[in-house]
Amino acid sequence: MATQQQRPLSPHLMIYRPQMTSVLSITHRFTGVALSFGALVLTYWLTSAAYGPEAFTRAQAVLGSWFGRLVLFALTFSLFFHFCNGIRHLAWDAGWGFEMNRLRATGWLVVAASVLLTLASWLAAYAVAAGA
Repeated sequence: MATQQQRPLSPHLMIYRPQMTSVLSITHRFTGVALSFGALVLTYWLTSAAYGPEAFTRAQAVLGSWFGRLVLFALTFSLFFHFCNGIRHLAWDAGWGFEMNRLRATGWLVVAASVLLTLASWLAAYAVAAGA
C-alpha cells in the first residue's frame, strides 16, 4: 500500500490582507442584492399608497421609524455605490484604469463619492422636509 502524498493546503483567508479590488467587487455584488431588496421596499411603499390612506400611513410609519430610516440610508448608499462602481467598470470596459495606482485611486474615489452622495442626498431631503 502506497502512502498518500500530502497535498498542500490553501492558507486560511485571514492570512491574506484584503485587496481594494476584491473588497469593492464583493461590495458591488452585495449592493446589487441590496438594491433588489430595495425594489421590494419601493414596491411595498407604492402599493400601500394604492391601497388607501390607512395602508400608506402604516408604510410611512414603518419606513419613518429609526429602523426604516436605517434601511433607507443603507439602500441609498447601495444605490450610489453600485452606480459609481458601475461607472468604474465602464471605464475598465473601455480599457482605462488597469494600472495599480489607478485601481487604488478609483477604488477610493468610488467609496468617497458614494459616502458623499449619500450624505448630500439625505441632508438635502432633511432640508426640504424642514422647510415644508
